[in-house]
Amino acid sequence: MGQLCIEKPKQKHSEDNLHELNPQTQKQPQTQESSLQNPNLTEQEVKEKTQVKLLDSVNTHQNQSIHDVYKLLSPPLGSGSYAEVRKGVHKVLGITRAIKIISKTEATNEEVSRVLHEAEILKQLDHPNIVKILEIYQNAQQIFIVTELCTGGELFDAIVESQQFSEKDAAKLMKQVLQGLNYCHQHKIVHRDIKPENIVFESKDKKGTIKIIDFGTSRVFDPHQKMNQKIGTPYYIAPEVLKKKYDEKCDIWSCGVLTYILLCGYPPFNGKSEAKILEKVEQGKYDFNSEEWDIITEEAKDFISKLMEKDPFKRYNAEQALKHPWITQQNEDVQNELPQIDRALKNMKTFKSTKQLQSAIYQYIVNQFSTQEDKSELLKTFKALDTNNDGQLSRQELLIGLRKVMNENEAVEEVERIMRDIDQNNSGTIDYSEFVAASINRSKLLSQDRLAKTFKAIDKDGNGSISIDELKLIFGNGLVPDQIWKQIIHEVNDKEEITFQDFSELMLNLAF
Repeated sequence: MGQLCIEKPKQKHSEDNLHELNPQTQKQPQTQESSLQNPNLTEQEVKEKTQVKLLDSVNTHQNQSIHDVYKLLSPPLGSGSYAEVRKGVHKVLGITRAIKIISKTEATNEEVSRVLHEAEILKQLDHPNIVKILEIYQNAQQIFIVTELCTGGELFDAIVESQQFSEKDAAKLMKQVLQGLNYCHQHKIVHRDIKPENIVFESKDKKGTIKIIDFGTSRVFDPHQKMNQKIGTPYYIAPEVLKKKYDEKCDIWSCGVLTYILLCGYPPFNGKSEAKILEKVEQGKYDFNSEEWDIITEEAKDFISKLMEKDPFKRYNAEQALKHPWITQQNEDVQNELPQIDRALKNMKTFKSTKQLQSAIYQYIVNQFSTQEDKSELLKTFKALDTNNDGQLSRQELLIGLRKVMNENEAVEEVERIMRDIDQNNSGTIDYSEFVAASINRSKLLSQDRLAKTFKAIDKDGNGSISIDELKLIFGNGLVPDQIWKQIIHEVNDKEEITFQDFSELMLNLAF
Protein backbone atom coordinates (compact mmCIF):
# COMPACT_ATOMS: atom_id res chain seq x y z
CA MET A 1 0.00 0.00 0.00
CA GLY A 2 1.48 3.28 -1.05
CA GLN A 3 0.74 6.73 0.26
CA LEU A 4 -2.78 7.70 -0.73
CA CYS A 5 -2.79 10.82 -2.82
CA ILE A 6 -5.41 11.94 -5.29
CA GLU A 7 -6.80 15.31 -6.32
CA LYS A 8 -10.49 16.03 -6.01
CA PRO A 9 -11.88 16.95 -9.46
CA LYS A 10 -13.29 20.45 -9.61
CA GLN A 11 -16.47 19.33 -11.37
CA LYS A 12 -18.09 16.34 -12.94
CA HIS A 13 -17.91 15.88 -16.69
CA SER A 14 -21.35 16.44 -18.16
CA GLU A 15 -22.18 17.53 -21.69
CA ASP A 16 -25.84 16.92 -22.14
CA ASN A 17 -29.06 17.87 -20.38
CA LEU A 18 -30.49 15.72 -17.62
CA HIS A 19 -34.15 15.60 -18.59
CA GLU A 20 -34.44 11.83 -18.35
CA LEU A 21 -37.14 11.24 -15.78
CA ASN A 22 -38.71 7.83 -16.11
CA PRO A 23 -42.40 8.22 -16.94
CA GLN A 24 -43.18 5.99 -13.97
CA THR A 25 -41.75 8.57 -11.58
CA GLN A 26 -43.96 11.32 -12.97
CA LYS A 27 -47.40 9.93 -12.20
CA GLN A 28 -49.91 12.64 -11.54
CA PRO A 29 -51.59 12.65 -8.12
CA GLN A 30 -55.05 12.79 -9.64
CA THR A 31 -54.43 9.57 -11.54
CA GLN A 32 -53.25 7.73 -8.44
CA GLU A 33 -56.06 9.06 -6.27
CA SER A 34 -58.67 8.12 -8.84
CA SER A 35 -57.19 4.60 -8.94
CA LEU A 36 -58.28 4.20 -5.32
CA GLN A 37 -61.83 5.15 -6.28
CA ASN A 38 -62.01 2.75 -9.24
CA PRO A 39 -65.35 0.91 -8.84
CA ASN A 40 -63.88 -2.21 -10.46
CA LEU A 41 -61.44 -2.72 -7.57
CA THR A 42 -62.37 -5.12 -4.78
CA GLU A 43 -62.35 -3.88 -1.19
CA GLN A 44 -59.14 -5.84 -0.55
CA GLU A 45 -57.43 -4.34 -3.63
CA VAL A 46 -58.36 -0.81 -2.51
CA LYS A 47 -56.99 -1.57 0.96
CA GLU A 48 -53.70 -2.86 -0.46
CA LYS A 49 -53.29 0.13 -2.78
CA THR A 50 -54.11 2.51 0.06
CA GLN A 51 -51.56 0.82 2.31
CA VAL A 52 -48.82 1.38 -0.28
CA LYS A 53 -49.77 5.08 -0.52
CA LEU A 54 -49.79 5.49 3.27
CA LEU A 55 -46.38 3.87 3.58
CA ASP A 56 -44.94 6.35 1.09
CA SER A 57 -43.60 8.38 3.99
CA VAL A 58 -41.61 10.74 1.74
CA ASN A 59 -44.12 13.56 1.66
CA THR A 60 -43.62 16.64 -0.48
CA HIS A 61 -44.80 19.66 1.52
CA GLN A 62 -45.94 22.52 -0.72
CA ASN A 63 -47.88 24.59 1.81
CA GLN A 64 -45.83 24.08 4.96
CA SER A 65 -42.69 26.03 5.85
CA ILE A 66 -39.71 23.89 6.76
CA HIS A 67 -38.87 26.49 9.43
CA ASP A 68 -42.03 25.48 11.30
CA VAL A 69 -40.66 21.93 11.58
CA TYR A 70 -36.86 22.18 11.61
CA LYS A 71 -34.33 24.55 13.12
CA LEU A 72 -31.60 24.99 10.50
CA LEU A 73 -28.10 25.15 11.97
CA SER A 74 -25.04 27.17 10.95
CA PRO A 75 -22.53 26.99 9.44
CA PRO A 76 -23.41 24.92 6.33
CA LEU A 77 -21.84 21.47 6.06
CA GLY A 78 -21.08 22.26 2.44
CA SER A 79 -22.13 24.65 -0.30
CA GLY A 80 -22.04 25.12 -4.06
CA SER A 81 -23.14 27.64 -6.65
CA TYR A 82 -26.87 27.17 -6.06
CA ALA A 83 -27.17 24.77 -3.11
CA GLU A 84 -25.95 24.13 0.40
CA VAL A 85 -26.33 21.40 3.00
CA ARG A 86 -27.09 22.20 6.63
CA LYS A 87 -27.90 20.24 9.71
CA GLY A 88 -31.51 20.63 10.80
CA VAL A 89 -33.00 19.69 14.17
CA HIS A 90 -36.64 18.60 14.22
CA LYS A 91 -38.33 20.97 16.67
CA VAL A 92 -40.57 18.30 18.19
CA LEU A 93 -38.73 15.00 17.70
CA GLY A 94 -35.30 16.47 18.50
CA ILE A 95 -33.64 14.45 15.72
CA THR A 96 -30.85 15.92 13.58
CA ARG A 97 -31.03 15.53 9.80
CA ALA A 98 -29.11 16.67 6.75
CA ILE A 99 -31.05 19.23 4.72
CA LYS A 100 -30.07 20.10 1.17
CA ILE A 101 -31.26 23.61 0.32
CA ILE A 102 -31.57 24.57 -3.36
CA SER A 103 -32.09 28.17 -4.43
CA LYS A 104 -34.44 28.31 -7.41
CA THR A 105 -33.30 31.85 -8.16
CA GLU A 106 -29.62 30.85 -8.35
CA ALA A 107 -30.16 27.53 -10.15
CA THR A 108 -31.11 27.13 -13.79
CA ASN A 109 -34.30 25.31 -14.74
CA GLU A 110 -32.13 22.35 -15.74
CA GLU A 111 -30.44 22.29 -12.33
CA VAL A 112 -33.80 22.47 -10.51
CA SER A 113 -35.03 19.58 -12.68
CA ARG A 114 -31.93 17.60 -11.75
CA VAL A 115 -32.54 18.14 -8.01
CA LEU A 116 -36.18 17.07 -8.24
CA HIS A 117 -35.12 14.12 -10.39
CA GLU A 118 -32.62 13.04 -7.72
CA ALA A 119 -35.36 13.20 -5.09
CA GLU A 120 -37.68 11.07 -7.22
CA ILE A 121 -34.96 8.45 -7.70
CA LEU A 122 -34.12 8.35 -3.97
CA LYS A 123 -37.79 7.95 -3.04
CA GLN A 124 -37.79 4.64 -4.92
CA LEU A 125 -34.75 3.22 -3.12
CA ASP A 126 -34.71 1.31 0.17
CA HIS A 127 -31.25 -0.08 0.87
CA PRO A 128 -28.90 0.19 3.87
CA ASN A 129 -26.04 1.44 1.67
CA ILE A 130 -28.02 4.18 -0.04
CA VAL A 131 -28.79 7.47 1.71
CA LYS A 132 -32.44 7.60 2.79
CA ILE A 133 -34.64 10.55 1.86
CA LEU A 134 -37.25 11.48 4.48
CA GLU A 135 -39.11 14.64 3.42
CA ILE A 136 -39.24 17.34 0.75
CA TYR A 137 -40.32 20.95 1.29
CA GLN A 138 -40.78 23.42 -1.52
CA ASN A 139 -41.78 27.06 -1.92
CA ALA A 140 -41.43 29.65 -4.70
CA GLN A 141 -37.77 30.37 -3.88
CA GLN A 142 -36.30 27.15 -2.48
CA ILE A 143 -36.40 23.36 -2.36
CA PHE A 144 -35.45 21.54 0.87
CA ILE A 145 -34.58 17.83 0.73
CA VAL A 146 -34.37 16.17 4.16
CA THR A 147 -32.24 13.02 4.44
CA GLU A 148 -30.65 10.94 7.16
CA LEU A 149 -27.47 12.53 8.52
CA CYS A 150 -24.18 10.71 7.92
CA THR A 151 -21.51 12.01 10.29
CA GLY A 152 -18.39 10.13 9.13
CA GLY A 153 -17.44 12.31 6.16
CA GLU A 154 -16.59 11.42 2.58
CA LEU A 155 -14.53 8.43 1.51
CA PHE A 156 -12.40 10.97 -0.40
CA ASP A 157 -11.27 12.55 2.86
CA ALA A 158 -10.56 9.14 4.36
CA ILE A 159 -8.34 8.34 1.37
CA VAL A 160 -6.44 11.61 1.69
CA GLU A 161 -6.03 11.28 5.48
CA SER A 162 -5.07 7.60 5.55
CA GLN A 163 -1.61 6.29 4.78
CA GLN A 164 -2.95 2.92 3.67
CA PHE A 165 -6.05 0.85 3.08
CA SER A 166 -5.57 -2.82 3.81
CA GLU A 167 -7.01 -5.28 1.31
CA LYS A 168 -9.48 -6.44 3.96
CA ASP A 169 -10.76 -2.91 4.64
CA ALA A 170 -10.90 -2.11 0.91
CA ALA A 171 -12.80 -5.32 0.17
CA LYS A 172 -15.33 -4.70 2.96
CA LEU A 173 -15.91 -1.18 1.70
CA MET A 174 -16.24 -2.24 -1.95
CA LYS A 175 -18.65 -5.00 -0.99
CA GLN A 176 -21.00 -2.39 0.47
CA VAL A 177 -20.69 -0.14 -2.60
CA LEU A 178 -21.40 -3.08 -4.91
CA GLN A 179 -24.35 -4.22 -2.78
CA GLY A 180 -25.88 -0.76 -3.10
CA LEU A 181 -25.25 -0.72 -6.86
CA ASN A 182 -26.54 -4.26 -7.34
CA TYR A 183 -29.79 -3.16 -5.68
CA CYS A 184 -29.94 -0.09 -7.95
CA HIS A 185 -29.22 -2.07 -11.11
CA GLN A 186 -31.80 -4.73 -10.18
CA HIS A 187 -34.29 -1.83 -9.99
CA LYS A 188 -33.08 -0.50 -13.37
CA ILE A 189 -31.36 2.56 -11.88
CA VAL A 190 -27.82 3.55 -12.88
CA HIS A 191 -25.85 6.03 -10.75
CA ARG A 192 -23.32 7.29 -13.37
CA ASP A 193 -21.03 9.15 -10.98
CA ILE A 194 -19.51 6.67 -8.52
CA LYS A 195 -16.45 8.28 -6.90
CA PRO A 196 -15.03 8.78 -3.37
CA GLU A 197 -16.85 12.10 -2.93
CA ASN A 198 -20.19 10.33 -3.44
CA ILE A 199 -19.58 7.68 -0.80
CA VAL A 200 -19.93 8.72 2.84
CA PHE A 201 -19.53 6.98 6.18
CA GLU A 202 -22.65 6.70 8.32
CA SER A 203 -20.63 7.33 11.48
CA LYS A 204 -17.08 8.15 12.59
CA ASP A 205 -16.28 4.43 12.37
CA LYS A 206 -14.39 4.14 9.09
CA LYS A 207 -14.93 0.38 9.15
CA GLY A 208 -18.69 0.78 9.55
CA THR A 209 -21.56 1.33 7.15
CA ILE A 210 -21.14 3.44 4.02
CA LYS A 211 -23.85 5.20 2.02
CA ILE A 212 -23.93 6.08 -1.67
CA ILE A 213 -25.11 9.68 -2.17
CA ASP A 214 -25.71 12.20 -4.99
CA PHE A 215 -28.12 10.58 -7.42
CA GLY A 216 -28.32 13.80 -9.46
CA THR A 217 -26.92 12.14 -12.59
CA SER A 218 -28.72 8.82 -12.07
CA ARG A 219 -31.52 7.62 -14.29
CA VAL A 220 -33.89 4.75 -14.86
CA PHE A 221 -32.51 2.70 -17.74
CA ASP A 222 -33.95 0.31 -20.29
CA PRO A 223 -31.83 -2.88 -20.33
CA HIS A 224 -32.52 -3.21 -24.07
CA GLN A 225 -31.36 0.29 -24.93
CA LYS A 226 -27.94 1.94 -24.58
CA MET A 227 -27.58 5.32 -22.87
CA ASN A 228 -25.91 8.16 -24.79
CA GLN A 229 -25.19 11.05 -22.43
CA LYS A 230 -21.59 11.77 -21.53
CA ILE A 231 -21.90 12.10 -17.76
CA GLY A 232 -19.40 11.36 -15.01
CA THR A 233 -16.09 12.49 -13.48
CA PRO A 234 -12.84 12.21 -15.50
CA TYR A 235 -10.86 9.86 -13.23
CA TYR A 236 -13.75 7.42 -12.86
CA ILE A 237 -15.73 7.65 -16.12
CA ALA A 238 -15.89 4.48 -18.24
CA PRO A 239 -14.44 4.46 -21.80
CA GLU A 240 -17.78 3.58 -23.39
CA VAL A 241 -19.44 6.62 -21.74
CA LEU A 242 -17.02 8.84 -23.68
CA LYS A 243 -18.32 7.14 -26.83
CA LYS A 244 -21.91 7.83 -25.73
CA LYS A 245 -23.00 4.20 -25.96
CA TYR A 246 -23.18 2.43 -22.62
CA ASP A 247 -25.27 0.58 -20.03
CA GLU A 248 -25.35 0.23 -16.23
CA LYS A 249 -21.92 -1.44 -16.22
CA CYS A 250 -20.38 2.02 -16.40
CA ASP A 251 -20.87 2.01 -12.60
CA ILE A 252 -18.84 -1.20 -12.34
CA TRP A 253 -15.89 0.34 -14.19
CA SER A 254 -15.97 3.22 -11.69
CA CYS A 255 -15.87 0.66 -8.85
CA GLY A 256 -12.77 -0.85 -10.42
CA VAL A 257 -11.08 2.55 -10.52
CA LEU A 258 -12.10 3.16 -6.91
CA THR A 259 -10.63 -0.19 -5.79
CA TYR A 260 -7.41 0.58 -7.66
CA ILE A 261 -7.06 3.89 -5.81
CA LEU A 262 -7.84 2.36 -2.41
CA LEU A 263 -5.08 -0.21 -2.81
CA CYS A 264 -2.27 1.91 -4.28
CA GLY A 265 -3.13 5.54 -3.57
CA TYR A 266 -3.33 6.97 -7.08
CA PRO A 267 -5.71 6.64 -10.05
CA PRO A 268 -5.05 4.28 -12.97
CA PHE A 269 -5.49 7.15 -15.43
CA ASN A 270 -3.77 10.44 -14.65
CA GLY A 271 -2.72 13.55 -16.53
CA LYS A 272 -1.96 17.23 -16.25
CA SER A 273 -5.33 18.21 -17.71
CA GLU A 274 -8.84 16.83 -17.96
CA ALA A 275 -8.30 16.23 -21.67
CA LYS A 276 -5.18 14.12 -21.00
CA ILE A 277 -6.98 12.07 -18.34
CA LEU A 278 -9.93 11.40 -20.65
CA GLU A 279 -7.57 10.45 -23.47
CA LYS A 280 -6.03 7.76 -21.25
CA VAL A 281 -9.45 6.61 -20.04
CA GLU A 282 -10.56 6.18 -23.64
CA GLN A 283 -7.53 3.96 -24.31
CA GLY A 284 -8.42 1.96 -21.21
CA LYS A 285 -4.87 0.75 -20.55
CA TYR A 286 -3.59 0.46 -16.98
CA ASP A 287 -1.06 -1.71 -15.17
CA PHE A 288 0.09 -3.01 -11.80
CA ASN A 289 3.80 -2.49 -12.46
CA SER A 290 4.73 0.07 -9.77
CA GLU A 291 6.22 -1.08 -6.46
CA GLU A 292 2.98 -0.37 -4.54
CA TRP A 293 1.47 -3.40 -6.27
CA ASP A 294 4.24 -5.81 -5.24
CA ILE A 295 2.50 -6.61 -1.95
CA ILE A 296 -1.05 -6.71 -3.37
CA THR A 297 -2.52 -10.17 -3.90
CA GLU A 298 -3.24 -11.59 -7.35
CA GLU A 299 -6.90 -11.98 -6.32
CA ALA A 300 -7.17 -8.22 -5.79
CA LYS A 301 -5.57 -7.48 -9.16
CA ASP A 302 -7.88 -9.99 -10.85
CA PHE A 303 -10.89 -8.37 -9.19
CA ILE A 304 -9.88 -4.95 -10.55
CA SER A 305 -9.26 -6.45 -14.00
CA LYS A 306 -12.76 -8.00 -14.06
CA LEU A 307 -14.32 -4.64 -13.17
CA MET A 308 -12.09 -2.59 -15.47
CA GLU A 309 -12.53 -4.83 -18.49
CA LYS A 310 -12.76 -2.39 -21.41
CA ASP A 311 -15.40 -4.46 -23.21
CA PRO A 312 -18.63 -3.91 -21.24
CA PHE A 313 -20.02 -7.20 -22.54
CA LYS A 314 -17.14 -9.11 -20.88
CA ARG A 315 -17.08 -6.90 -17.78
CA TYR A 316 -18.54 -8.29 -14.56
CA ASN A 317 -21.90 -7.01 -13.41
CA ALA A 318 -22.46 -6.10 -9.75
CA GLU A 319 -23.78 -9.53 -8.79
CA GLN A 320 -20.77 -11.27 -10.35
CA ALA A 321 -18.36 -8.83 -8.67
CA LEU A 322 -19.86 -9.64 -5.27
CA LYS A 323 -19.14 -13.33 -5.86
CA HIS A 324 -15.49 -12.76 -6.79
CA PRO A 325 -13.09 -14.64 -4.46
CA TRP A 326 -11.38 -11.42 -3.37
CA ILE A 327 -14.68 -10.08 -2.02
CA THR A 328 -15.91 -13.35 -0.52
CA GLN A 329 -12.59 -14.38 1.08
CA GLN A 330 -11.90 -10.96 2.62
CA ASN A 331 -15.44 -10.95 4.09
CA GLU A 332 -15.55 -14.53 5.36
CA ASP A 333 -15.82 -13.55 9.02
CA VAL A 334 -19.11 -11.75 8.28
CA GLN A 335 -20.58 -14.35 5.95
CA ASN A 336 -20.13 -17.37 8.22
CA GLU A 337 -22.57 -16.20 10.88
CA LEU A 338 -26.20 -15.28 11.22
CA PRO A 339 -25.89 -12.70 14.00
CA GLN A 340 -28.81 -12.43 16.38
CA ILE A 341 -31.19 -14.22 14.03
CA ASP A 342 -32.97 -15.75 17.04
CA ARG A 343 -33.67 -12.33 18.52
CA ALA A 344 -34.74 -10.87 15.17
CA LEU A 345 -36.92 -13.92 14.52
CA LYS A 346 -38.60 -13.64 17.91
CA ASN A 347 -39.56 -10.03 17.14
CA MET A 348 -40.71 -10.94 13.62
CA LYS A 349 -42.88 -13.77 14.95
CA THR A 350 -44.88 -11.40 17.14
CA PHE A 351 -45.15 -8.64 14.52
CA LYS A 352 -48.60 -8.23 13.04
CA SER A 353 -50.17 -4.92 12.13
CA THR A 354 -53.87 -5.23 11.39
CA LYS A 355 -54.74 -1.56 10.89
CA GLN A 356 -53.56 0.61 8.00
CA LEU A 357 -52.96 3.71 10.10
CA GLN A 358 -51.10 1.69 12.70
CA SER A 359 -48.72 0.40 9.99
CA ALA A 360 -48.12 3.86 8.56
CA ILE A 361 -47.46 5.52 11.95
CA TYR A 362 -45.23 2.65 13.04
CA GLN A 363 -43.12 2.93 9.86
CA TYR A 364 -42.86 6.69 10.49
CA ILE A 365 -41.59 6.03 14.03
CA VAL A 366 -39.08 3.47 12.74
CA ASN A 367 -37.81 5.91 10.10
CA GLN A 368 -37.54 8.78 12.56
CA PHE A 369 -36.34 7.16 15.78
CA SER A 370 -34.42 3.97 14.99
CA THR A 371 -30.75 4.68 15.63
CA GLN A 372 -27.57 3.31 14.05
CA GLU A 373 -27.08 1.32 17.26
CA ASP A 374 -30.61 -0.12 16.99
CA LYS A 375 -30.02 -1.24 13.42
CA SER A 376 -26.37 -2.33 13.41
CA GLU A 377 -27.01 -5.97 14.35
CA LEU A 378 -30.20 -6.10 12.28
CA LEU A 379 -28.20 -4.93 9.26
CA LYS A 380 -25.73 -7.79 9.74
CA THR A 381 -28.60 -10.27 9.98
CA PHE A 382 -30.34 -8.81 6.90
CA LYS A 383 -27.18 -9.01 4.81
CA ALA A 384 -26.39 -12.52 6.03
CA LEU A 385 -29.87 -13.64 4.92
CA ASP A 386 -29.60 -11.73 1.60
CA THR A 387 -27.45 -14.37 -0.09
CA ASN A 388 -27.78 -12.97 -3.63
CA ASN A 389 -26.95 -9.41 -2.48
CA ASP A 390 -29.92 -7.78 -4.19
CA GLY A 391 -30.98 -5.83 -1.09
CA GLN A 392 -34.26 -7.73 -0.61
CA LEU A 393 -35.21 -10.99 1.06
CA SER A 394 -36.98 -13.55 -1.10
CA ARG A 395 -39.01 -16.49 0.18
CA GLN A 396 -36.12 -18.82 -0.62
CA GLU A 397 -33.55 -16.68 1.22
CA LEU A 398 -35.76 -16.51 4.30
CA LEU A 399 -36.30 -20.27 4.15
CA ILE A 400 -32.55 -20.97 3.95
CA GLY A 401 -31.93 -18.72 6.98
CA LEU A 402 -34.81 -20.07 9.06
CA ARG A 403 -33.78 -23.68 8.45
CA LYS A 404 -30.69 -22.94 10.52
CA VAL A 405 -32.75 -22.25 13.64
CA MET A 406 -35.87 -24.45 13.19
CA ASN A 407 -37.07 -27.57 11.43
CA GLU A 408 -38.29 -27.65 7.82
CA ASN A 409 -42.04 -27.56 8.50
CA GLU A 410 -41.73 -24.70 11.00
CA ALA A 411 -39.51 -22.77 8.58
CA VAL A 412 -41.97 -23.13 5.67
CA GLU A 413 -44.89 -22.05 7.86
CA GLU A 414 -42.97 -19.08 9.28
CA VAL A 415 -41.85 -17.86 5.84
CA GLU A 416 -45.47 -17.80 4.64
CA ARG A 417 -46.49 -15.81 7.72
CA ILE A 418 -43.63 -13.37 7.25
CA MET A 419 -44.57 -12.74 3.63
CA ARG A 420 -48.23 -12.27 4.58
CA ASP A 421 -47.75 -10.00 7.59
CA ILE A 422 -44.47 -8.18 6.94
CA ASP A 423 -44.47 -7.52 3.17
CA GLN A 424 -46.44 -4.31 3.71
CA ASN A 425 -46.05 -2.97 0.16
CA ASN A 426 -46.98 -6.31 -1.45
CA SER A 427 -43.78 -6.44 -3.49
CA GLY A 428 -43.29 -10.19 -3.06
CA THR A 429 -40.05 -9.65 -1.13
CA ILE A 430 -39.10 -8.24 2.27
CA ASP A 431 -37.48 -4.82 1.81
CA TYR A 432 -34.86 -3.52 4.22
CA SER A 433 -37.22 -1.08 5.97
CA GLU A 434 -39.85 -3.81 6.33
CA PHE A 435 -37.27 -6.13 7.87
CA VAL A 436 -36.09 -3.48 10.34
CA ALA A 437 -39.66 -2.55 11.28
CA ALA A 438 -40.59 -6.17 11.98
CA SER A 439 -37.41 -7.30 13.75
CA ILE A 440 -36.45 -4.24 15.83
CA ASN A 441 -37.05 -4.18 19.59
CA ARG A 442 -40.55 -2.67 19.59
CA SER A 443 -40.86 -2.29 23.36
CA LYS A 444 -37.81 -0.01 23.30
CA LEU A 445 -38.82 1.79 20.12
CA LEU A 446 -42.40 2.51 21.23
CA SER A 447 -41.55 4.19 24.52
CA GLN A 448 -44.02 6.65 26.03
CA ASP A 449 -41.63 9.52 25.31
CA ARG A 450 -41.36 8.64 21.61
CA LEU A 451 -45.10 8.10 21.29
CA ALA A 452 -45.76 11.49 22.91
CA LYS A 453 -43.29 13.21 20.56
CA THR A 454 -44.75 11.48 17.51
CA PHE A 455 -48.29 12.47 18.50
CA LYS A 456 -47.17 16.07 19.02
CA ALA A 457 -45.39 16.11 15.63
CA ILE A 458 -48.59 15.02 13.87
CA ASP A 459 -50.91 17.22 15.99
CA LYS A 460 -49.86 20.42 14.22
CA ASP A 461 -52.38 22.74 15.88
CA GLY A 462 -51.64 21.34 19.34
CA ASN A 463 -55.29 20.86 20.29
CA GLY A 464 -54.74 17.38 21.70
CA SER A 465 -56.28 15.40 18.85
CA ILE A 466 -55.20 14.40 15.34
CA SER A 467 -57.50 15.24 12.43
CA ILE A 468 -57.61 13.88 8.88
CA ASP A 469 -56.02 17.09 7.59
CA GLU A 470 -53.12 16.64 10.02
CA LEU A 471 -52.63 13.02 9.00
CA LYS A 472 -52.58 14.07 5.35
CA LEU A 473 -49.60 16.34 6.03
CA ILE A 474 -47.52 13.33 7.11
CA PHE A 475 -48.94 10.32 5.24
CA GLY A 476 -50.16 9.45 1.77
CA ASN A 477 -48.50 12.37 -0.05
CA GLY A 478 -51.90 13.79 -1.05
CA LEU A 479 -52.86 10.62 -2.92
CA VAL A 480 -55.49 9.24 -0.53
CA PRO A 481 -59.01 10.72 -0.86
CA ASP A 482 -60.95 11.98 2.18
CA GLN A 483 -63.54 9.19 1.87
CA ILE A 484 -60.83 6.55 2.37
CA TRP A 485 -59.17 8.58 5.16
CA LYS A 486 -62.49 8.43 7.05
CA GLN A 487 -62.57 4.64 6.64
CA ILE A 488 -58.99 4.43 7.93
CA ILE A 489 -59.73 6.50 11.04
CA HIS A 490 -62.86 4.45 11.71
CA GLU A 491 -60.57 1.44 12.15
CA VAL A 492 -59.39 3.25 15.30
CA ASN A 493 -62.62 4.83 16.55
CA ASP A 494 -66.00 6.03 15.27
CA LYS A 495 -64.98 9.71 15.27
CA GLU A 496 -63.00 11.71 12.72
CA GLU A 497 -60.15 12.54 15.06
CA ILE A 498 -57.75 10.59 17.28
CA THR A 499 -56.93 11.45 20.88
CA PHE A 500 -53.59 10.65 22.49
CA GLN A 501 -55.21 7.78 24.37
CA ASP A 502 -56.50 6.31 21.07
CA PHE A 503 -53.06 6.84 19.53
CA SER A 504 -51.16 5.30 22.43
CA GLU A 505 -53.41 2.23 22.62
CA LEU A 506 -53.19 1.73 18.85
CA MET A 507 -49.39 1.76 18.83
CA LEU A 508 -48.77 -0.14 22.07
CA ASN A 509 -50.70 -3.10 20.61
CA LEU A 510 -47.58 -3.56 18.47
CA ALA A 511 -45.11 -3.38 21.33
CA PHE A 512 -45.64 -6.89 22.65
